[in-house]
Amino acid sequence: MELVKILNTKSIITNLNVDSKKNLFQEISLQASNLLGLDQKEVLLALSEREALGPTGMGDGMAIPHARVSKVESVEGLFIRLEKPILFEAMDGIPVDLIFVLLAPLGTSGDHLKALARVSRLLRNESTRHKLRSNNDPSVIYSILTEENEEKAA
Repeated sequence: MELVKILNTKSIITNLNVDSKKNLFQEISLQASNLLGLDQKEVLLALSEREALGPTGMGDGMAIPHARVSKVESVEGLFIRLEKPILFEAMDGIPVDLIFVLLAPLGTSGDHLKALARVSRLLRNESTRHKLRSNNDPSVIYSILTEENEEKAA
């Protein structure tokens, strides 16, 4: 699953200022509503229910919250870099500042799981995380995410 298919520069948010996972999920829901035309309450509920199954904080300051939502026809992504890291119940206990959100259609798992695996591999790269933390321009961050993705896919 190529990230260029699920992400665009409008879906990249930098220097977001939230103080909790709950507030982050509210902001993600608002952005999903504005950018993708999704129901804000449904997105919030879906993310919260998925998180209740187990935290999506992957370690090294990154998280990949994901959920299935109606009215999503194919996997959609949002990338968020927080102004200040927040507690996220990550596996290593390190606060999170890099968030890649995946929203998938109801009843499907193939593309959703491929996207989740791709994002996880990408964000595990220390050099990629450093570049993402060092840039504020959504266009530059988009290039980092998609170029790194293409290099890994080649």
